[in-house]
Amino acid sequence: MRHILPGLLLGLGLLRPARAQEAPRFTLSGTVRGGRGEVLPGASVAVPALSTGTAADSVGRFVLSLPAGRHQVVVAFVGYQQFTREVNLTRNQRLNLALEESGNELGEVIVEGAVTLEQKLKTTQMGVEHLSIREAKLLPALFGEVDILKTLQLKPGVQSGGEGTSGLFVRGGSSDQNLVLLDNTLVYNPNHLFGLFSVFNSDAVQSVDLYKSGFPAQFGGRLSSVVDVKLREGDRQNYVATGGVGLISSRLTYEGPINKGKGSFIVSGRRTYFDVFTRALNKANEGKPDYDPIPDYFFYDLNAKANYTLGEQDQLFLTGYLGRDVFGFNSPNGFNFTFDWGNTLGSLRWNHVFSPRLFANTTVSVSDYKYNLTNRFDQFTFGLGSSIRDYTGRTDFEYAPNDRHVLKAGAVLTQHVFGVGRAEANSGDGRVNFGANVKYYGLDGALYASDNYKATDKLQLEGGLRLSGFRSGNNQYGGLEPRAAARYSFNDRTSFKLNYALMYQYVHLVSNSGASLPTDIWYPSRLSVKPQRSQQLSSGASFLLGQGKYLLTNEVYYKWGRNQVDFRDGAQLFVNPELDTEFIFGRSWSYGNEVYLEKKTGKTTGWVGYTLAWSWRNFQPQRGTTGVNNGADFHPNYDRRHNLTVVLLHQLNKRINLTASFIYTSGGRATLPLGRFGIQDIPGSRTGIDPRPVPVYPDRNSYQLIPYHRLDLGVVYKIGSRLNQDLTLSIYNAYNRRNAYFVFFETIEDANERITGFQAQQVSLFPVIPSLTYNFRF
Repeated sequence: MRHILPGLLLGLGLLRPARAQEAPRFTLSGTVRGGRGEVLPGASVAVPALSTGTAADSVGRFVLSLPAGRHQVVVAFVGYQQFTREVNLTRNQRLNLALEESGNELGEVIVEGAVTLEQKLKTTQMGVEHLSIREAKLLPALFGEVDILKTLQLKPGVQSGGEGTSGLFVRGGSSDQNLVLLDNTLVYNPNHLFGLFSVFNSDAVQSVDLYKSGFPAQFGGRLSSVVDVKLREGDRQNYVATGGVGLISSRLTYEGPINKGKGSFIVSGRRTYFDVFTRALNKANEGKPDYDPIPDYFFYDLNAKANYTLGEQDQLFLTGYLGRDVFGFNSPNGFNFTFDWGNTLGSLRWNHVFSPRLFANTTVSVSDYKYNLTNRFDQFTFGLGSSIRDYTGRTDFEYAPNDRHVLKAGAVLTQHVFGVGRAEANSGDGRVNFGANVKYYGLDGALYASDNYKATDKLQLEGGLRLSGFRSGNNQYGGLEPRAAARYSFNDRTSFKLNYALMYQYVHLVSNSGASLPTDIWYPSRLSVKPQRSQQLSSGASFLLGQGKYLLTNEVYYKWGRNQVDFRDGAQLFVNPELDTEFIFGRSWSYGNEVYLEKKTGKTTGWVGYTLAWSWRNFQPQRGTTGVNNGADFHPNYDRRHNLTVVLLHQLNKRINLTASFIYTSGGRATLPLGRFGIQDIPGSRTGIDPRPVPVYPDRNSYQLIPYHRLDLGVVYKIGSRLNQDLTLSIYNAYNRRNAYFVFFETIEDANERITGFQAQQVSLFPVIPSLTYNFRF
């Protein structure tokens, strides 16, 4: 028995064999960049002879511990030529590696950025989707507008908020429970045009990571997911202009080096031109008695980023974003309506390398979101508005004492300014002059630490703890948020993973609509409004198939939460100094199974995802109300039982790429009346009085709309001698499926204009929509 137990533990990989005296070991560290100087996060750095390697981190940095001697180091990144270099380690050594783009870069394009299937198999993380912009640009898109959030909707466990919208509902969570970051700065409203497009310009984005579970300890403040968007740093070698002209918008990006390659910059802008056509049409019909002017609408966004290397150990990064949506209407009778909203972001990050194994990032940032609604008629003006502004400072450390431990720790502090509601009215003669402004402040802070521990070649563990707190006025809240993950590899092609995470959310989105609208209000935890809390437990198995060309994953999850937010019937949400009295609170729980098969290499790539899921809510009677649904369990309107996505990309030749995506999902949930009654239906009522039909509603969201399905097709045709231009044809909803956006009831009247019945009508938004986009790079 004394000899059997150690042998069993060795066989399972839970015990490492004793090692003979080893040769001295040294550290090989450095940064992996592309030929234009851009960092390549996720690039593989390996020493095949020793069966060891690592992946570059989010800033392209890598660290390897190797025995003294000569080694062949192989560096690879999708879309770039593999690079091999011999090093002779006699001391700690630093290498700055540059990879050249492959002449046939799309032949080896992968579906999810730089992370290889083998790396996904071996990491402790699960429920994580890595998306490259190179991939997203190939997929067909509505109106030809590449949208990274819509691409994420093609992943298992992610639902959209409705036809064509870019909202994310992840594993049963609502849209406000997503932590959306742009270069580590919070984005409060990631949508343009009421959710039809995201605020992220694909020309400026480098990569996107979506965390559905197993959240690393450095992330907090939301319950359902983390969407981590990183901007490109710009070309360090040449001045380059890229852009595109599409059906509804145009884009232009300019980038280049700073001070002979010590730094770089990128500036990228995008604007729609709906308003150009509507204004021309209104002007052409001006003065016609039967013509009603068409409202103006446009959006724009501007991204800018610069970085500069101060020395071997220090680098600065400056990021900025400005985006606005503007909707306006000017009528001939003098009534003017203007509605604008948008985000403004800015951040400054200092990266300092203490040693090859220890570095830190210190960031200060500001995030501002606001909307303004103004009505003018003659000399009378009325306006509404709301805003939220954050001032944030954070420091993050990463330390790798050896090849088996990666330690992370940090602190973050945020000052919130909540402009919950602003209303003002005045007249030109001064007889009307009214103003109200409801504002709150909040202080949000956290400390965290984590350790990723490679116990053996088969067993890897990750544990983290986050201590978070929030204060608004005299109200204080806080709690511990443990995070844990484990991965066990049965062999080189099979692994099992287990994750657990507890999250707190201290700010809440005030909305009386199922969709995320610009007029929604952010509100702090205060008085009776307690922080939301959720826990999630997930497990899964991963299999490499077909000589490593395919990865099959199967994940199951269970998530439960408390202090979920809803509102009492008839709640007053605008400019209400006692808004906390309008809240009611309840429980949520969701569970499901996600199956995912993906292929990353070769001329044909893509994935198939299927999700079987349930989402529930319960709000018991409270505060003099009957709760929601009379205290009975109900499904939220974004609950979908089945969700199937199929994505295929095929490189026909070096000039032509064919793409297709198919979606099938169960219909959304809705509350529709079972019937209606009028005055004449009540016994003893007087006759001859027109009825006023009153709807009779069943349980909340008890009606399910028809299933949603759609096929999108695309062709990318590269032109020019250097293949630096392309024409992209997208066909959205190729077989013209009329999917239900919402359902309403149309009144049926008899010849005497008396109501005789009602008929349900379905509203569909988008028929088949072809679009053509011209893209260039010079």
